[in-house]
Amino acid sequence: MPRPIQAFVHTDALRHNVRRLRAFAPDARMWAVVKANAYGHGIERVFEGFRGCDGFALLDLDEAQRVRALGWRGPVWLLEGIFDPRDLELCSRLDLWHTVHCDEQLDMLSRHKTQVPHRVFLKMNSGMNRLGFKPQSFRAAWSRLNQLPQVDEISFVTHFSDADGPQGVAEQMAVFTDATHDLPGERSTSNSAALLRHARAPDVAADWVRPGIALYGSAPDFPQHNIAHWQLQPTLSLRSQLIGMQELQAGDSVGYGSSFQADAPLRMGVVACGYADGYPRHCPTGTPVLVDGVRTRTLGRVSMDMIAVDLTPCPQAGFGSEVTLWGRASKGAVLPIDEVAQAAGTVGYELMCAVSARVAFTQD
Repeated sequence: MPRPIQAFVHTDALRHNVRRLRAFAPDARMWAVVKANAYGHGIERVFEGFRGCDGFALLDLDEAQRVRALGWRGPVWLLEGIFDPRDLELCSRLDLWHTVHCDEQLDMLSRHKTQVPHRVFLKMNSGMNRLGFKPQSFRAAWSRLNQLPQVDEISFVTHFSDADGPQGVAEQMAVFTDATHDLPGERSTSNSAALLRHARAPDVAADWVRPGIALYGSAPDFPQHNIAHWQLQPTLSLRSQLIGMQELQAGDSVGYGSSFQADAPLRMGVVACGYADGYPRHCPTGTPVLVDGVRTRTLGRVSMDMIAVDLTPCPQAGFGSEVTLWGRASKGAVLPIDEVAQAAGTVGYELMCAVSARVAFTQD
């Protein structure tokens, strides 16, 4: 039989999170952000759960073709726009909306020959300082776009750098509003953190919201708030089984480098999961894990194919017992991915995207 580790994508949780996030901006339309292969879940596996959204936002043409191949006829948005003039042909053929964030993209669009004008989002750099036109050059970019026969409708977008923290979005929102207030077109502003924390403020209201990580059951402002606070559900569960046990005596060590040493007799289990499966190598002793739905901890270093866990809280556990590395156990207990990510010194986004190809995915 195959190795027992599996990843489960929960369609019911995807639908729940869509409904929950809509409640924060009920008058706005919602993009489902499915970049990075739907944050590691697989675009095809999340599609049914996200059909209740108004559009799909992603990064590259391959992802766009996959969404269209699933039968989606609504809006599809290339968040970073085009990378090559030839990309515009596929934008025309697939009816893709795309971002314009620099003069080079404007130049490519001005030379493009098309019978069908494009829908574009003109991006402002309101303070994130990654992509977009700065406020002082934004109106000139809009004027140039507005004169192109290749362009139909122009919408506006910016991205917040501190929506998850104390600085908030007010300063960037003021810059964006000041530069666009008299320009016709729809606006998209709120990512997950802005949607949950700020979207109900009147000056942050927009035509489109574009949640990403929150759709997948991770809190964008963890540890200040967890998914229970936001009433979100985990959409990806990584589960395996115990494949061995050891009885440790005081002084016995576990794993490479003997980084954990028992200070008393202890029953230990070995889990079929390691960093080659995408579990973070840097998770230290004490990282939370569920065994048969009971919360316990890891012991020692994570190796390529195995993790050691403390079986003290679950004395009945044995060979074949279920181990939930993150997400929802089959009996319903939940271990938020954010807690595991925090132990590894990273974020839930990275863990979702890092599940390796050798892990089998199941949709439930």
